[in-house]
Amino acid sequence: MLSVLIPVYNFDVVPFVQDLVNQCVSNNILFEIICLDDCSDKEFKAKNSVLGNQEHIIYEELPENIGRSKIRNRLAEQAKYENLLFLDCDSKINDTNFIANYIAEIDNKSVVYGGRNYEKNKPKNSAVYFRWWYGVNRETISSAERKKAVYNHFMTNNFCIPKSIFLSIKLDETLKGYGHEDTLFGIELKKNKVPINHIENPLCHIGLEDFETFISKTEEGIVNLNKLINQHKVDESIKLLRAYKKVKKLKIERYIFSYYKRNRSKILKKLQKETPSLKWFDFYKLGYLVSLRKS
Repeated sequence: MLSVLIPVYNFDVVPFVQDLVNQCVSNNILFEIICLDDCSDKEFKAKNSVLGNQEHIIYEELPENIGRSKIRNRLAEQAKYENLLFLDCDSKINDTNFIANYIAEIDNKSVVYGGRNYEKNKPKNSAVYFRWWYGVNRETISSAERKKAVYNHFMTNNFCIPKSIFLSIKLDETLKGYGHEDTLFGIELKKNKVPINHIENPLCHIGLEDFETFISKTEEGIVNLNKLINQHKVDESIKLLRAYKKVKKLKIERYIFSYYKRNRSKILKKLQKETPSLKWFDFYKLGYLVSLRKS
């Protein structure tokens, strides 16, 4: 028995959901697929509303945007089965055994995380190239590598969890906007000694943002991280926090901030080259965090 839970926002999910239905049916399991639309634009609601007329699918549109954490908590509360499979809407499945792979690993005590990958060929749209480049080089991580630090590599894009465990922790609804709700959830799983089983069952991320949008979302995520630092809710499992503590220990914060402030636009231009160095992106994030901490 499986509840597939998909928070939907400004994305056509019909092909994705149909693929999931076909796989669940072929595996002969009891299932439901719940799609909650978080106040998308009218054009996406028009495309996705057809899902509401199909067997096994619950499609609902929320009257206002409630955010990444709250909508996932609501999906879990609404689910009728004990096994919850959370999937990001801007995705596609490249493996005909995707659902079967999860079914084989489900138990009543562990989180199962399948991973994330990207299309092999670079996108034709140059505006989304950096997002693809970052995803391929930083977010596409094998299960073998993820197992070396099981809690550090957890993300909410593609995971299965017992409903009872999820509801005992939930995602932090005080975080607004984009970023780090999955980081905090992973830390809570660690605190509660909930095992994470990393498997090779990636979901392909196809909802690539353009460069400006991705930078804006990155900054939004760092604002959330800064909030969590102030609340003492995060630890040094976070690479950016480790880097910040190092520069603070070396007492070079003001130099980092000065260079970042003077060269911000130049760094952003470097990141838009054909083979951008992600070390510059790391520095950009560090500089932005330092600027927040100073203020």
